[in-house]
Amino acid sequence: MIIIARKYKQVHRKELTFDLKDWEMIERRAEACHTDTTKYLRTMILEKQPIFYDFNELAPMVNGMRIISGNINQIAKKMNATNNIYAEDVIVLKKEVDELWRLSDLYLSNLQPKRV
Repeated sequence: MIIIARKYKQVHRKELTFDLKDWEMIERRAEACHTDTTKYLRTMILEKQPIFYDFNELAPMVNGMRIISGNINQIAKKMNATNNIYAEDVIVLKKEVDELWRLSDLYLSNLQPKRV
């Protein structure tokens, strides 16, 4: 932590590191706003409100999806080993997976951000 006194104004200096790709993006955005990168970054950091999402409630669903995907893999291995597959079983499985995706999309689209 460095505190420097500049004409009666104390400032705190912090060094940030960006990879080249990110820095080029920052430079392009600053240029699009007709400002320099320092002013652009300061404005983005101080004036914009960060948005956070709490995904803790999503954990049980993700675990369920992992279990289902493991079951699907076991079914696929069994079908490949026996060369025995029923179209009705595949249709039912596909409907259930589609419903799971629909529910997860619905949940994520209704997720409310937490503002700081």
